[in-house]
Amino acid sequence: MKEEKLWVDQDDYLKSGIHIGTKIKTKFMVNFIYKIRADGLSILNVDQINHRLGLMIKMISEYGPKDILVVCRRENGFNAVKLFSKLTGIDAFVGRYKPGILTNVELEDFQEKKLIIVCDPSPDRNVVTEASKAGIPVVALCDTNNNISNIDLVMPCNNKGRKSLGLIFYVLAKEYLDSRKLIKSKDFKHKIEDFVGE
Repeated sequence: MKEEKLWVDQDDYLKSGIHIGTKIKTKFMVNFIYKIRADGLSILNVDQINHRLGLMIKMISEYGPKDILVVCRRENGFNAVKLFSKLTGIDAFVGRYKPGILTNVELEDFQEKKLIIVCDPSPDRNVVTEASKAGIPVVALCDTNNNISNIDLVMPCNNKGRKSLGLIFYVLAKEYLDSRKLIKSKDFKHKIEDFVGE
């Protein structure tokens, strides 16, 4: 069996803490857990993270920038999501999500989207529910403590860490632009650190 392409070096995955879960594990996320540390923290399987990141890249690459909305209520992801949005042209909503944006055509800021990405389905649950009602697929970054109801693609990761979120949106930006033939991956000038911010 052919080895899967690594989207970043194994060391970058580990340094970002993308594999560090929580002490809580839901039945939905147990298949993504590699082991439980002595201190009770769950450790996610890095090979599965890499594989799922590939699936996420493939999925979002099928949509134009105006068809996608990224929602992030978690402050640790604000810098990563804003830079991702700036580079790709994909709309982003950081902070508190205003109910009805996807379902209420009367709202001034109503948006028609074909794919939603959420940074954490717990604080971003309102948009997940709305997307489900509107029949819009949802990709969610999920930690070991998440419920995955109404999620179409689970991206297992540490969705609370600034470095972890920075790494994910760095890879997504680079590979999305490459797949849409907007810029070659090798010509992408930004680094993971740019997405982490302060």
